[in-house]
Amino acid sequence: MSTMPLVLLLQFLLVIRLNAIPIAPETLATTSYDVIVVGSGPAGVIIASRLSENTARNVLLLEGGGPSYWVTGGTERPSWLAGTNLSRVDVPGLYSSIYSNPSTNLLCQNKINAYGACTIGGNSAINAGLFFEPPASDFDLYFPIGWKHADLVPSINRLYQTQPSTNKPSQDGLYYEQSGYTAAKQWLVTNAGYSELDINANAAKKTKVFGHPVYDYANGQRGGPVISYLQTALKRSNFHLQSGTWVQRIVRTGAQATGVIVNVGGTTSTISLTSKGRVIVSGGALKSPELLMKSGIGDPAVLTTLAKANQLGGLPSSSWINNTAVGNGLFDNPNTFIEMEGQSIQAYNYQYDNPIASDRDLYLTKKSGPYSFAGGSCSWWDTVTHADGTVAGVQGGLGPAGYQAYTDAMTVTMNIYGTSGLKSFGKVVLDNTNYLPGPSGAVYYSNPQDAQDIATFIRRLFDALPGTGLTPLNLNQTSTISQIVQYITSYTPYTRGQVNHWSSSCRIGSCVDVNTTVIGMKNMHVVDASIVAPLTVNPQMGVMIAAERAWELINKLMFSFIPAIMTHVYNSQLVLDQRPPNVSQLANALRFAA
Repeated sequence: MSTMPLVLLLQFLLVIRLNAIPIAPETLATTSYDVIVVGSGPAGVIIASRLSENTARNVLLLEGGGPSYWVTGGTERPSWLAGTNLSRVDVPGLYSSIYSNPSTNLLCQNKINAYGACTIGGNSAINAGLFFEPPASDFDLYFPIGWKHADLVPSINRLYQTQPSTNKPSQDGLYYEQSGYTAAKQWLVTNAGYSELDINANAAKKTKVFGHPVYDYANGQRGGPVISYLQTALKRSNFHLQSGTWVQRIVRTGAQATGVIVNVGGTTSTISLTSKGRVIVSGGALKSPELLMKSGIGDPAVLTTLAKANQLGGLPSSSWINNTAVGNGLFDNPNTFIEMEGQSIQAYNYQYDNPIASDRDLYLTKKSGPYSFAGGSCSWWDTVTHADGTVAGVQGGLGPAGYQAYTDAMTVTMNIYGTSGLKSFGKVVLDNTNYLPGPSGAVYYSNPQDAQDIATFIRRLFDALPGTGLTPLNLNQTSTISQIVQYITSYTPYTRGQVNHWSSSCRIGSCVDVNTTVIGMKNMHVVDASIVAPLTVNPQMGVMIAAERAWELINKLMFSFIPAIMTHVYNSQLVLDQRPPNVSQLANALRFAA
């Protein structure tokens, strides 16, 4: 029988579909979706965008928060941006103002017991935009089979092709506020033997390396998946973004998810999946485990507490999926601020309301100058090798100005992290009042080896200071390793800080399988920082890589209904360019015929 009527029907259906944003509540409640993605952070945007490339799929991306970037409808900004197409989010130099001038529109208000963004773009709308490629060793050492570096090369390549990045963000091609870089170069390259290099061009090198930070900016403005992936997806009639929509639970019958229960402006309703649909949880390393727990998936002790508090929607214990790995293994980089003073240092203080007039004008007219980047002048990495041969990663960087009691014109903040190979992990815990997620106390320094490693790194840095003119102010330069350990593990304004690089709370192999499918479920996935092991670098790029890899795996699962001959064609094309067949091909006609 001819397939022409089926193709014509397919074309007609694609033409009449509308990308209605926002979708009316009654339409949400009566429309079934092939894919529902919960959370529009970097991973959620990427996975939703990629899955919508097959225009036969109806893809819904849900976000609890509201607009952020100007292009999303964000309008919060200082008066000096009036008359521009810029919100505070778009201007990289306003990054640190999220702490001095907090935003009730961007930050999670009474949604998590930690610091984070609940807005379109998630934390990528409020962070510094650092975009460091993880070394291959991170994937080969800490990720399972199917997620090794060789498996991820196509994902990394696609990300670079789609997401702009730069280590020279000012559009005039100049570097600004570089006194810290110059001083650190003498200190680290000349004295300590570090190599100065292009960080991402030498991603595998993370021992004694130094260079300019890399940002995911575009055209002098904050970039990220909202600017790259999302804007492309919004042009597709089968893709829908709905903000202001909080997902309370995932509806499921046994191992089959059938939809999500949402709250929109105080009204609760259910959004349904199609019979072959999938729900992808991308709420971040705190919110995603919470959603699984409130959907009856998690530690049975936690589920018992939630059931008694009527937080499970009446789901009987016989339908629970007991898994203590949900929320377990939560990681954040332990952080120390060391205030560094030097005669050659020129601190720079970014201002939300009243920037220096010449710097303001330089940014507004040319997207150049100090406001074209978040303020960090340099980044560096080293490693600490243990007696058993295992390795811990450590990272440093210089900010533009001092902090707390040390804010004179010759002081900047050195930020010290512990990264991959650390041994301290916590878990996501729900409070006993509102049952909101937050970190347990074990996240930082629960294993004493971590403090020892970071103190060793600091001691090495101090050993290279003589002759540089730089002096640490809040930690004595002559401190021993044991004294440094005591300091960094104590509670001060400069120590034990939450970096909010939350990850690793739903790990591959114990919480989800290698296809990111929640263990015990058939069509529910987690794709965000929850599935990413601790990395040697800031986690944002690694999370994006994970989302690209998850798309490959989930996309292949969604093509599993195609007859064997079409599966062969699909797999052949996937090997060539990692993309599904064009939707006008027979595969999609067969989908509509099924």
